[in-house]
Amino acid sequence: MSMKSSIAGKLEAAFSPERLEVINESHMHAGHQPGFDGEGETHMRIRIVSAAFAGMSRVARHRAINDVVKAELDAGLHALAVEAAAPGEPTRW
Repeated sequence: MSMKSSIAGKLEAAFSPERLEVINESHMHAGHQPGFDGEGETHMRIRIVSAAFAGMSRVARHRAINDVVKAELDAGLHALAVEAAAPGEPTRW
């Protein structure tokens, strides 16, 4: 199973989102580190809308998501961009 699929499954289970996108952005970071060619699954963006985030601060939302994907972070996920919202909140996507 890909890291992207693993992350999506865990987020679905934890937050029952009404919208979810997990985007592999690794290719956008090629050359940023010596020897990194942009291959693999090292840089991900999560876009998620879930009622579970209602009343939570932005920092609390990020911490909750980081807790869910801790195994992936420990396994080599280098960067994680999070765009989390509760239903009805504006998103840029």
